[in-house]
Amino acid sequence: MCAIVGYVGQAQALQIGLEALERMEYRGYDSAGIAVVQKGALHVEKKEGKLANLLEQVDHIGRDNFTGTTCIGHTRWATHGRPNDVNAHPHVSFDGKAAIVHNGIIENFATLREEVENAGIEMTSETDSEVAAHLLALAYNDGPTAGDFEASALAVLRRLDGAFTVLFTHCDHPGTIVAGRRSTPLIVGVGDGETFLGSDVAAFIAHTKKAVELGQDNAVIITADGYRTTDFDGNDVECTPFTIDWDLEAAEKGGFDSFMMKEIHEQPAAVRDTLAGHFVDGRIVLDEQRLSDEDLRGVEKVFVVACGSAYHSGLLAKYAIEHWVRVPVEIEVASEFRYRDPVLDQRTLVLAVSQSGETADTLEAVRHAKTQGARVLAVCNTNGSQIPRESDAVLYTHAGPEIGVASTKAFLAQVAANYLVGLALAQARGTKFADEIADIYNALEALPEKIEKVLKLREQILELSKELRPVKTMLFLGRYVGFPVALEGALKLKELAYIHAEGFAAGELKHGPIALIEEGLPVVVVVPSPTGRPVLHSKIVSNIQEIRARGARTIVIAEEGDAAVEPFANYLLRIPNTSSLMQPLLSTVPLQFLAADIARECGNQDIDKPRNLAKSVTVE
Repeated sequence: MCAIVGYVGQAQALQIGLEALERMEYRGYDSAGIAVVQKGALHVEKKEGKLANLLEQVDHIGRDNFTGTTCIGHTRWATHGRPNDVNAHPHVSFDGKAAIVHNGIIENFATLREEVENAGIEMTSETDSEVAAHLLALAYNDGPTAGDFEASALAVLRRLDGAFTVLFTHCDHPGTIVAGRRSTPLIVGVGDGETFLGSDVAAFIAHTKKAVELGQDNAVIITADGYRTTDFDGNDVECTPFTIDWDLEAAEKGGFDSFMMKEIHEQPAAVRDTLAGHFVDGRIVLDEQRLSDEDLRGVEKVFVVACGSAYHSGLLAKYAIEHWVRVPVEIEVASEFRYRDPVLDQRTLVLAVSQSGETADTLEAVRHAKTQGARVLAVCNTNGSQIPRESDAVLYTHAGPEIGVASTKAFLAQVAANYLVGLALAQARGTKFADEIADIYNALEALPEKIEKVLKLREQILELSKELRPVKTMLFLGRYVGFPVALEGALKLKELAYIHAEGFAAGELKHGPIALIEEGLPVVVVVPSPTGRPVLHSKIVSNIQEIRARGARTIVIAEEGDAAVEPFANYLLRIPNTSSLMQPLLSTVPLQFLAADIARECGNQDIDKPRNLAKSVTVE
């Protein structure tokens, strides 16, 4: 969702704020803006479109004209109101003295807007956010908090319903920012004589690795000298500091032409780092283990809740957990989970998968599960984020920052982490012997080297994408664990190339989808191992023959040495041999390349920022 940044210090705030927005633009690029507090006034610039438009506007004015050392900034992913200059953040109060930036949705904004308008204030935007600026000015100018910036900001936070992070500035208090959060992220960066705020640590990692994660319904008051954390009533609270374990280079492109390409090539390291440290003295261990083996032994059913690519990783978790643990697993789109009234109790384990740890639908699913007495285990890439904090146990994917909106390395890391969860359950319930668990873990550990080999398909896929550029639609087929891979491949193509694509279970082909096959239609087929599941292999070879007979062009992903598919493949992409359950960590990679390269052939050069999408969806 939207990115917010804040800075109070000794340096020129404009430059620090703009650099932070550049590193955070992946969270929203419908518009961007910045407010600098200087000489008892606010200097606000904002512009529709990508951040480059704002930078051009600022450069036209002259950066030297922005001398203040306090600023707030924003890149927007639109929820309320069209993307335009007026709806862009920051929003300024009616008296011109206060400015705010906001991430999330203020659910009671209609009531608050009516109150503001009844006070004779004319709203200038279509957003829900603007009311916060006017409410701050009203509280500061009159009433019990008059003249008290901190108390006025907290009073506004107490009145907001929904999921939000809000940063407040006031030109009467040029060295202070007040901020608060509920269900959307906010992190404090602690520097030497300067303090930062950001939706994630990328905002300030160039300046400090000391950070503090703000808790739910917490506020923070920052100055150049430090910070103080409170609840919305102003009572002091303690928030746990942490040290960021990656550096600025991890947030740069590292010589690649896009973050996404860099992140595809980082997948061997992402899987390797996710696995590291989780097999100790012959046992699978989690990162935050608040569930005992006895708790896990009592699990009689597992629900996996997730969204997007994380949902596809959950589908693969279902295959692994049911195979290894012999308990039923349901995979659920998080946005549907709580609304259909699922049957949950203390013998249910909910596996919540989220890259950001702030995904709104998944977070609400976690909360619903907890109210029903279920245990929750989170798989997440962001240390200290909301979903892990509200879960009973956590396994972190150590994929590092993923800047590209379309998930790549985070997805593979989630698959690996979900498999570790399956092994932890098998270990606790005794459905796998210790040596069997060791063998499976060793097979996982061998995958990064095999992923390295798959990355060498890059040039072959580049050539293939040139031939596929004119296509208007593509189909993806798979069986067993190849089915979720087909779904993920279709999603990537939709996200990046804006081409219609569908993934199907290959066995469903004759139940309807075969009607879509026509001359020249590209169909990607993920072929299972001929040794791991020979019956499935023979069936999917038959599927390939069926679609070839109707004129389709087949793009076949198959293991090395699989000769049976050769006569029926127009294009053949070879991956290393591995066991059936491990194959998705290899077969997904060519589909990531394919989607990115077709996108560029179709004219979408900025694959890091697909239209209408944001990296972290923090509102329902």
